[in-house]
Amino acid sequence: MKIRDIMNFKKYIKAVGTGLKGNRDLEEHEIIDAIELILEKKATPAQIGAFLIGWRTKLESDDELSATVKALKKYMKFTKIENSLELGYSFDGRVENPFLFPLYENILKEFHEKNKDITPLNLVISGDFLQPAKNGLTTKDIYDSLDAGQYVHYFDRIEYLRELSDLTQLRLELGLRTVFNTVEKLLNPGLSEYGVTTAFHKPYVKKYLSMFKDYYKQVLVVKAAEGSPEIFGDGKYWKEVDGQIVEVLFSLSDFGITYDKCYENISLQEALEIVKNPSDEIIKLAKFNIALYLVFAQRVNNLEDAWKRLN
Repeated sequence: MKIRDIMNFKKYIKAVGTGLKGNRDLEEHEIIDAIELILEKKATPAQIGAFLIGWRTKLESDDELSATVKALKKYMKFTKIENSLELGYSFDGRVENPFLFPLYENILKEFHEKNKDITPLNLVISGDFLQPAKNGLTTKDIYDSLDAGQYVHYFDRIEYLRELSDLTQLRLELGLRTVFNTVEKLLNPGLSEYGVTTAFHKPYVKKYLSMFKDYYKQVLVVKAAEGSPEIFGDGKYWKEVDGQIVEVLFSLSDFGITYDKCYENISLQEALEIVKNPSDEIIKLAKFNIALYLVFAQRVNNLEDAWKRLN
């Protein structure tokens, strides 16, 4: 760690942490430089913490978020997964619902055996150690307990972006959401054609579509709970068509699904038991999510067609 780098980083802290009158948005080259100094640990932990908190308080601009994604890409290792859709899960875990993705492998296998006219769909999921600010289960917790399959592909961040994974302890010490919570969900280590992530608050829809669209054929954002692109209730999704954001609604009751179960701090054992011995409603939910993904990846024209083929 050089004194020059430490002194250089101070200007970025000042840009985001001086207050309303002194704060300013950073230019793309400044964001890239700041992220590089952070990932290469050329700034001190105290400086990194101060910058991330100040930047979050200032609120990151759309251009700053896009520049952050661009900076992270420089450090990533990519492995191409053909014919794939990336599912952008949050890295801060979930506490109220089980993960459905362990059921996707068999559903897709059966679907493609019966629907030879459909181009195979692979799913890409990323994970890492738990990040703040929740204290729930992660995709890594679940996947480590599963056998590898043909259609669901897991990427461990410690292998494709170790520099960001190595910030886990510092982020846990901060205990707050930072810019990394926003951008890390859909970094496309599998070079997927399609990507879907989730937003609960509508202002983030535009942000996600803007920051990720250059890296996919199409990006979609679904309204879902706990930062997961898995549906457990009625909802909607958004996509950009001819420069306009289009909203599409869906209702589970239209597909004969009734589900109102909610857990409080679901344990790993509970989550695994649910998918090892799934109820009829859980299987229906998993199939409905696959139906959505088939639509998102343009394998079918609409949810009704996907649902019919799945059943």
